Amino acid sequence: MKKMLYPFIFLCSICSVSAQAIKPLDTIYANEHKAVALFFPSTIKHGITGSTNFVFSFNRVKQQRFGLLQAYPGAESNLLVLGSDGQVFSYILRYGKKLSQLNYFIPKEESIGNETGQTSLRFQENKTFTALDSKAENSEAIALEKLCRQLLKTPRPFNQIKQNKGVVLKMTNSMYHGDQVFVVFEIQNKSQIDYEINALDLYRVNGTKKRKSSYQEVPLKSVYQFKRPSQVSSGSKVQFVQVYPKFTLGKNERLKITLGELNGGRNLNLKLR
Repeated sequence: MKKMLYPFIFLCSICSVSAQAIKPLDTIYANEHKAVALFFPSTIKHGITGSTNFVFSFNRVKQQRFGLLQAYPGAESNLLVLGSDGQVFSYILRYGKKLSQLNYFIPKEESIGNETGQTSLRFQENKTFTALDSKAENSEAIALEKLCRQLLKTPRPFNQIKQNKGVVLKMTNSMYHGDQVFVVFEIQNKSQIDYEINALDLYRVNGTKKRKSSYQEVPLKSVYQFKRPSQVSSGSKVQFVQVYPKFTLGKNERLKITLGELNGGRNLNLKLR
């Protein structure tokens, strides 16, 4: 009896150690009304969600350390993020009507492994996502380019216009396609000086500046840019497309677009519903 008992105890001890090594994934809640910001210890190389009702956006052109998460009602999913240093992070995603946390500062210790070698058991369960990620990203980029080209070929009215010192910013109504929003912009330079673009940012605004306690500006980061210029020459105009994760505006929310000049003061703010 004792001879049978010792192997049983040994197996139990192994199972106990393995169970402690596999730490359960943390859960992040999001919804369509607010953008949840995730700050990682290194810049983001890849990020993917398991379901289309969750959208994780990050700068694919210039790598940054943060991404924005939004969600729409539906079943829970997961998020897998690969950092530029090879660290891998994985989380469970759930939709929540009310959010108790909007910003997550993620320490390096929460990494589930490293793609270069040291891989944990939790990463093994999700490695199929990284294998498909680059192929899916390429096909997505091709599809986005085709849609953007078609938008520029098909004229749409620019119904949002702002002008400052000879620089005119125009914007079309948003066009929804799948889980993304396409916006066509036009910048016209009527001045005698070339206009160098520093930034063109889109924000979701809630409240008014008169009531600072309730005023909030949430940046909406573009996931794709098509033919966006760095400069608009004097006497010329350019049209380009920016693609954003799908969003909807609440009852008291509106959009704000800011266009900033590099080394100049010809800045424009366009507010709209």
